[in-house]
Amino acid sequence: MVMLGMKLGGDVPFQKVYLHPMIRDAHGRKMSKSLGNVVDPIEVICGITLEGLHKRLEEGNLDLTELKVAKEGQKKDFPNGIPECGADALRFALVSYTAQSDKINLDIQRVVGYRQWCNKLWNAVRFAMTKLNDNYTPPKTIDPKNMPFSCQWILSVLTKATSKTISSLNSYEFSDASSAVYSWWQFQLCDIFIEVIKPYFFGDDAASKAYAQDTLWVCLDTGLRLLHPFMPFVTEELWQRLPSPKHCEREKSIMICEYPSVVESWRNEKIEYEMEVVESAVKSLRSIRANFPAQERNERRAGFAVSRNEQTTELLRRHEMEVSTLANLSSFTVLSENDAAPAGCAVSVVNQSLSVYLKLQGSIDVKKEREKLNAKLTELQKQKDSLNKAMSAKGYEEKVPEHIKEENMAKLTMLMQQLMSCEEATQHFEREVASKAEI
Repeated sequence: MVMLGMKLGGDVPFQKVYLHPMIRDAHGRKMSKSLGNVVDPIEVICGITLEGLHKRLEEGNLDLTELKVAKEGQKKDFPNGIPECGADALRFALVSYTAQSDKINLDIQRVVGYRQWCNKLWNAVRFAMTKLNDNYTPPKTIDPKNMPFSCQWILSVLTKATSKTISSLNSYEFSDASSAVYSWWQFQLCDIFIEVIKPYFFGDDAASKAYAQDTLWVCLDTGLRLLHPFMPFVTEELWQRLPSPKHCEREKSIMICEYPSVVESWRNEKIEYEMEVVESAVKSLRSIRANFPAQERNERRAGFAVSRNEQTTELLRRHEMEVSTLANLSSFTVLSENDAAPAGCAVSVVNQSLSVYLKLQGSIDVKKEREKLNAKLTELQKQKDSLNKAMSAKGYEEKVPEHIKEENMAKLTMLMQQLMSCEEATQHFEREVASKAEI
């Protein structure tokens, strides 16, 4: 290629060469015809039955003994054959594997997982198309300053994901780049933003609905362009379905669109911190719900939060709608430290300054709940004892740098607060169990 480039074009065709690790089977073995573990990319893209895999072996030049061993290997690794995964899923899996040093242990199930993730992308765009009607016109520019909280947040984390992706691509860290794009799509756009904006489309606030539409369009357009190098086919198909801006002529293909760039005005660390607090409360409420009987887990219940500092109290009161929506609550009430803990509830300690409660309507597994609280108490006590031991070691005061001492003291204070919160939660739980026993 280099010689032909110089002969025909007058210059070398490329300046840099990226050498990827050797691709092996899921067990780390080098692919070999005699082992029957050779994976043809076309068979992953299009799918193949076990019988088809066997037939390919039979058409080769293996002797009967090797053929028997190879067939047994295929039967063990691919008992149901290889499902159709598509080129995008295979491409994304191989890119994500490049974090491994000198070899890629290719597990077909990981490729299947990315094929299923492609379905999630389709669902996200399908949801958008129901909210962006035929009369919708995408915005020329977007300013998050006056937008709802969730819209400001998704734009901030989008520009952060864009920055991470670009820097990783520039340094040839392709796995980090794919991970940044995947995390934004999966955990921030699909799991949080799309869920939290649904009330805007059913409410009477026209301004919030318009902001949600604009933000959704910008996120999908930018997110698809960001993902395009990793999944060219599905992103092209989905991008073509998005409404086109009326103020300018859109490119004919996503392939020739400008790649996303970082928009510094979208960054908002304060908003991101607030969403972290919201997420932590939601995760704890969901963990309580997971302990309910299966038939009760989808019921909408009243939720509560008891905050031990004014900042967290005010923050959660501003975002009651987001917590209620993401945790599937009938209502969400934030109480201060001086308020009595709500009765008839299961409890979970979020951190040293926050506990959440979920109303009980039926029975709860007392043994399981008690074990969970005791396990958390034990773990916190273990961490506290370990830190105390390190801080009381001989020579600690003289040898340890001052900033490390300050960090350790802050950790110890936090652990002690968490222990107090967990003990309060345990006492609350035992009171609830005792009161139910009396009834």
